[in-house]
Amino acid sequence: MKTQHTTTSLIKKISLLLLFVLFSFIGGAQNKAGDIVGNYLVPSKDGAIQIYEKAGKYYGKIILNKDPNKLDVNNPDKAKQTQKVLGMTILNDFTFDGDDIWENGTIYDPKNGKTYSCKITRLANGDLNIRGFMGISLLGRTETFTKLNPSK
Repeated sequence: MKTQHTTTSLIKKISLLLLFVLFSFIGGAQNKAGDIVGNYLVPSKDGAIQIYEKAGKYYGKIILNKDPNKLDVNNPDKAKQTQKVLGMTILNDFTFDGDDIWENGTIYDPKNGKTYSCKITRLANGDLNIRGFMGISLLGRTETFTKLNPSK
């Protein structure tokens, strides 16, 4: 009788441990989506973007630019060529895949006026690899954006 009680007790303990581990993974995945939010220095070090969440998707806008009066002269939409690049949203509609990758978004490059498919990978140190591409991800370019105030 004592062996059955010990086995039942052991099964309960293992079950509780497995539930704890399962909920730890679920809770961690839910918290990670917002880890991308923050300010990042662009690779050329002459500007910065702010990534923010809106309605479950992630966006990025230019918050610092070497020339704050620079206009979006290369935009294919003539009506937008007179708007400033500073404050412009260049990262649009990213969703979190649950594993440090934000995908299904686009990036607009004001230097050439083109919009590319894009995915963002968060590195262990908080920096971001942002990959813009046309068609498939293999045909593209990745640049690293440096997290500002990484302790936050």
